Amino acid sequence: MAGLRLELRGIVQGVGFRPSALRLARELGVAGEVRNAGSAVVVEAYADAARLEAFAAALAALRRGGAQVDRVRREVIPVPAPPPADFRIAASTDEAPGLGVARDLAACPACVAETMDPFSRRYRYPFTACTDCGPRLSVITGTPYDRANTTLAGFPLCADCAAEYGEVADRRFHAEANACYRCGPRATLRRMDGRPFALDALTFLDDVDAAASLIRRGEIVLVKGLGGYQLACDAASEAAVARLRAVKRRDGKPFALMARDLAMLREYCEVEPVAEAELASAAAPIVLLPRRAGAPALAAGIAPGLSTLGVMLPSTPLHHLLFKRLRAPMVLTSGNLSGQPQATGPAQLAALEGVDWVLDHDRPIARRVDDSVVRIVAGRPRLLRRARGYAPAPLPVPPGFDAAPRVLALGGDLKNSFALVHEGQAILSQHIGDLHDAACLADWEAALADYRAFFRFQPDLVACDRHPGYLSHAHALAHYPEQAVPVGHHHAHLVACLGEHGWPLEGGAVLGVVFDGLGYGDDGGLWGGEFLLGDYRRCRRLASLRPMPLPGGDRAASEPWRNLYAHLVRCLGWERFERDFAGLGLRRRLAALPHGLLQPMLATGLQAPPSSSAGRWFDAVAAALELCFERIGYEGEAAIRLESCAAGAWPVEAGYPFAETVADGLPRLDPAPMWPALLADLAAGCAPARVAARFHAGLADAVAALAGRLAAAHGCGTVALSGGVFQNRLLAERVVQRLAACGLAPLLPSMLPAGDGGLALGQALIALARYCR
Repeated sequence: MAGLRLELRGIVQGVGFRPSALRLARELGVAGEVRNAGSAVVVEAYADAARLEAFAAALAALRRGGAQVDRVRREVIPVPAPPPADFRIAASTDEAPGLGVARDLAACPACVAETMDPFSRRYRYPFTACTDCGPRLSVITGTPYDRANTTLAGFPLCADCAAEYGEVADRRFHAEANACYRCGPRATLRRMDGRPFALDALTFLDDVDAAASLIRRGEIVLVKGLGGYQLACDAASEAAVARLRAVKRRDGKPFALMARDLAMLREYCEVEPVAEAELASAAAPIVLLPRRAGAPALAAGIAPGLSTLGVMLPSTPLHHLLFKRLRAPMVLTSGNLSGQPQATGPAQLAALEGVDWVLDHDRPIARRVDDSVVRIVAGRPRLLRRARGYAPAPLPVPPGFDAAPRVLALGGDLKNSFALVHEGQAILSQHIGDLHDAACLADWEAALADYRAFFRFQPDLVACDRHPGYLSHAHALAHYPEQAVPVGHHHAHLVACLGEHGWPLEGGAVLGVVFDGLGYGDDGGLWGGEFLLGDYRRCRRLASLRPMPLPGGDRAASEPWRNLYAHLVRCLGWERFERDFAGLGLRRRLAALPHGLLQPMLATGLQAPPSSSAGRWFDAVAAALELCFERIGYEGEAAIRLESCAAGAWPVEAGYPFAETVADGLPRLDPAPMWPALLADLAAGCAPARVAARFHAGLADAVAALAGRLAAAHGCGTVALSGGVFQNRLLAERVVQRLAACGLAPLLPSMLPAGDGGLALGQALIALARYCR
């Protein structure tokens, strides 16, 4: 007999790992014990060498309940005298703090079936869970993951639940979220004004069914979910959706939908197999899908001007129960005013004027967690927002990063998430939001304090964006003046992509194509359409999109017509535009705006800084097609509407022409030839969808051609594509196809958002790479 100690890290707590280890040990004839230790799992095992190796391999391969073993430390230990006769689950200890918390998981099929079974003791219980599913991140208050360290600590197990918890063969063996009607949280329907009402006027069943009746009648109901309150209404009711927009103060930004099941979803959307698998996964994210032609009517106000819908399936038993009465999808969106953090407690609901009902429950939310958003691009799911179901699952740090420092990366000011890196693992926080909103900034600061305290994390290095005006930059300098490591915005985008794909520290430089809205450039300028040569330590700009003025500075990001005017003046000349395209309604619409005020800005450069932003190019073309002209209602609206329009004529063979020029010693991709061709098509009555599609195709072809030449010139076989613009499916897929056809290996983010939501991982790895010199 030999002894072996294993310390396993990754997602190993809150996923039924200890019960699985016990069952494996008994099957293989291994003695010893398993315990939670800090955020790790520690196993001490005794058997002959062959059985120990089989046991260690089986543990490393465990995937049940979302388990994921990223690192295993092995140590030979002596066999005690007398040796243990059996294998057991030992009391948790706090000896091995580290990074690793289980993510919230959608209700498993067994728990859903139990909830719907009239003969089950959990019939219609909204909080049914087991070791394979249920709340984790949203309820855990400390490590190790035991019930005492969750928000269920105040709900002692009844005799029946305790028996399940202690039975090795039961799927609730050591399930910390186990509960039932007798001992667990309760759902309660109440009026927001506190007035009494007769429940039997709405239902003969329970509070959840009553809430479903209200939704079906056209009411808006607040629903307390896993990680915060959600607003729900009938997706087919124009009046309800319009009231919901007024409640949230949200202009045109699309709402997400929840459908009962895949069969209902297919009535409204085209569901490809990859999307189906993602929808039905334990993460249960929102997935962007094309609308189905001839689908039943939904309220027009759900996703104005878009050809896609953001859809999801029920993620908790409570959501499943709501659909026992609903016959159509419901709108399900975060319970907050637009741009602010999702409410997690009753005190935060007062701002939502116009909502009369709330389906509440008494299980506290330890941590705010929004819904994740996924899009299928180039045949794979790509995260647009990383939150419930994914965060904060640890990611392995690429090979070569063996240094000991703890790194905190603060992310950017938009779509913020932050990262912690230590001992070969990186975790990204759940999506926080835009730090320019005071409530989001306060939420970010609270989340930073929460994660630091939870993991007992004292950073040695603190990475932040180099932009001197970013609040995250100011936070780093104010709180960590000695540890602060400012990092280039677009370098971080490039490295985040490399890090996700496991590119080794010494793997050499790659070509990076980073397209986004705006970022602080290495020269102090405003970048956003960059071709870079870089690795974890260095980054050099090889080429860019041709810089265009931003008339009015920040106002150009919210008023697309300003970008259109700047493009027309720089690429065509206003006089030529007025002469050659006098018959266009676009000319008359531009003439009616105060464009004369912009001319001095363009002539002098005052209040019109040049920027290579790819995002502003999309804004200009969207304005030219009058899809989003005077102002946007939400970030990225112009580009999203432009892509949605282009999808109606996709694919096209021939795109618009782009030129390559040289300025300041750098190759520049120039839209000058594109504009007269695009305007000529408009003048000839060409369909807006075809014009939008030709813009996408031409830009993608030009980007791939320039990237191919730069890669060949610098000996790169790999091209990393990153930045928020590459969340555009049409552009990303065409660039990927063209690069692959040239023999290049394109990398596109998948488990991290390509936009600023993935920035923190890049920042952390750059800071760590500088330490590893």
